[in-house]
Amino acid sequence: MRIQVTSVFVDDQAKALDFYTGVLGFRVKNDIPIGGPDRWLTVVSPERPDGPELLLEPAGHPAVGPYREAIVADGIPLLQLEVDDVRAEAERLRAAGVRFTQEPMEAGPVTVAVFDDTVGNLVQIVSAN
Repeated sequence: MRIQVTSVFVDDQAKALDFYTGVLGFRVKNDIPIGGPDRWLTVVSPERPDGPELLLEPAGHPAVGPYREAIVADGIPLLQLEVDDVRAEAERLRAAGVRFTQEPMEAGPVTVAVFDDTVGNLVQIVSAN
């Protein structure tokens, strides 16, 4: 058993696409209209183009808003991404205008940081120390 697709709810798919590709560096894997303005829109890491896909899923379901508001209010990331060096990646992202809610900090065997993905979520980056 392997993870093929996991999703993150986003306020605006076009804005999410710009952020996840233009700022974070992912590549589009699938962009398929599914009716109305919604799309089956997935991105992948350029380092693993055949690896797990991240679905940028429209946040239209009524349960999504209260759920995301509660976890963002408590500072809980919805998604964790692995990077080689959290401090270097945070510098790169900060230069691109990304707002961090938690600066890089050591947490046992890893360094972590948390940023706002601009479409309703907190995202954590992590690297091994």
